[in-house]
Order: sequence, then C-alpha cells, then structure tokens
Amino acid sequence: MADVFGIPVEEEITTQDGLRTYRNPPSRFVANKVIDHVDDLARRFIAASSMVVLATRRADGGVDMTPRGDPPGFVQIPNDRVIALPDRLGNNRADACENILREPGVGRYFIIPGHKDSLRISGQARIVRDTTLMGDMAVRGHVPDLAILVRLDALLSHCPKAFVRAGMWEREAWPDISNVPSAGEFLKVHGSLPDPVADVEGIVERDGQNRLY
Repeated sequence: MADVFGIPVEEEITTQDGLRTYRNPPSRFVANKVIDHVDDLARRFIAASSMVVLATRRADGGVDMTPRGDPPGFVQIPNDRVIALPDRLGNNRADACENILREPGVGRYFIIPGHKDSLRISGQARIVRDTTLMGDMAVRGHVPDLAILVRLDALLSHCPKAFVRAGMWEREAWPDISNVPSAGEFLKVHGSLPDPVADVEGIVERDGQNRLY
C-alpha cells in the first residue's frame, strides 16, 4: 500500500518503467505526430475554432487554465511559428498575464463546437500591444488593448475519445444542471462576501452584458 495525498492506494506509479507496465508504447500512427509550426491543416482547424483553453504556470508552481472564446477565426497566425490571441476584458485579476510575466511557458487547447477532434499547442508567450495586430482582432467594433503572442514549440492533434466519452456534443447525454452552483454563489461563498447571492449574481450578469468586449 502507498499513501498519496493522504489517500491509501495499492500502488503509486513513480517511474517511466512503472508507467509503461500499464501503457504500451505509442503506435506508429501517433508516435511522431508532433510538429513545431502551424501547417495548412492546423490553420484550417484554428480558423474554425471559437474556444481556446489557455494554460499558464503560477509563481507557486501550480497551473492555471482559463477559457478564451470569440467568433471563429479570432486567433491570428502572423507566421507559421507564431499565433496571437486577444486578451479581452475580464475580472482584472489578469491571472494568465501575471503568470506569463513570470513564466512564459504556456499551453493552448483549441476546441470547435460540434467537432470531436481538438488541437494542442505549447510554446513561449509574450504580452504585446500593436495597433495593426489588435485591429485585426476587433469584434463588434471593440479592439482588445492587449494581445498574447505564442512562439510554437509543439503542435499536435487529439483524437475524439474524450469528447465521445463525455457526450460533449450529444444533448441527450448532458447532465442535469439544476443543482450546479452559479458564478454568483461561488463568488459569495469562496470570497466570503456579505452581499446576498441575488445581488452578486446580478453584478455577474450585468458584467457579462456590458463588458463582453
């Protein structure tokens, strides 16, 4: 038996050999699928993507993940080694940008609603301002005031298994969300706010309507 984070388990896997006891070597179909640039296939995928999950590393070594969404085509590709993402209005915590200033290594996970495949990119990020670049990212006449450039280290596609298992795009497989807490509830409880939940939820709703861009 082993103790992992206070949980008794039969075995903790701590070595590559131990891992490969339960995982065969990758097949020839996936062993060499990583590239270091945006090719035509990746361009077409990125052009159709309206959702990106951005992963950054905190000062304490932990990892933050934030969703970034816009109409398809919102991610720019200045050249085949660099992609650009607008940094839209948020809650001003600016966690991702704060993390990038300390540790530029990032990951991006591209999702297309209704499409079961996905695309993963990792690289080195910088926060920039540029009139032309940000002008191309305007939505509804609103231009972002910051952009995040990422120089690619690795790009690879993902098979659809996770989305199939989750029933991600199958409405009949979606869970009952009637008991799922709202953003307002999270803010009140986790932030120990004295305000009534209804007031906090009203603030969240107005922020979403008035500060979308």
